[in-house]
Amino acid sequence: MKRQQLILISLGIVLFTLIYFFGQTVPPRKNNTQATRDNISPTNQKPLEFQDILKAYSSRLSPSQLSFVDRLEHSVVRGDVKNQQIAAYSELAAFWRDSVENAFLPSAYYTAEAAKLENSEKNLTFAAQLFLDNLPGQENQALKIWMADQAKSLFERALQLNPNNDSSKIGLGGSYIFGGTGDPQEVMKGIQQILEVANRDSTNVYAQFLLGLGGIESGQFDKAIARLMKVVRYQPGNVEALLSLAEANQHIGNKEAAVKWYREARRLIVNPDLLKEIDQRIKLLQ
Repeated sequence: MKRQQLILISLGIVLFTLIYFFGQTVPPRKNNTQATRDNISPTNQKPLEFQDILKAYSSRLSPSQLSFVDRLEHSVVRGDVKNQQIAAYSELAAFWRDSVENAFLPSAYYTAEAAKLENSEKNLTFAAQLFLDNLPGQENQALKIWMADQAKSLFERALQLNPNNDSSKIGLGGSYIFGGTGDPQEVMKGIQQILEVANRDSTNVYAQFLLGLGGIESGQFDKAIARLMKVVRYQPGNVEALLSLAEANQHIGNKEAAVKWYREARRLIVNPDLLKEIDQRIKLLQ
């Protein structure tokens, strides 16, 4: 398991947990839902393409920023085209990440395009993980499907370079689980992909964690609880796993256990908004 994945999971992302566990009762995650506010189309229309997303985000740019982006988009014309294109994509990714508020999607896309040209396993999995880490908190189904497709493509490219990378196998499975299609077969396909690793290596915490989330996603709450218990055994400070345990127990009506795990998570959280939401949830369960 990659260290960066452990760090991402153990630290958690406060806004992710707000959306994932408390739905519409709290503000949505900004870097994903900004695209919804910019009128990116829902899934009952044609599938999203990146140009649809880019158009929505570009409407927020100043004339000078639009000029800068346009120049980078058309900067490669001759010479060492591949390396020039990689440099241009990397600069575009940095621009959207650092210069435009809540512009995660275009930044991640250009990071991914650069990684595809570099064809480096490390960079492909990094870009894939960007999309995967933001999938569970994405509420716009059209964007969720598009993001999952990006993650799948990147993980598949990485696995072509290294078929034995368990983290990439798990990531590919997670992309199916949270892919947003609403098809139970897609969720099960993702779970089976991760099970291939978990059955061989029961100590792979990342596999157990995603299987736990997949169990919640597919309504298999007892299985989710068993997986998440393994995660907190190895990572007692994993806030997302603790909150997931609370939610899974709440779904099966085990209020006492749900309160216990909410309280365990609460001890590790400093964000006042999230603490307030957890306190409200505990109060409702008592």
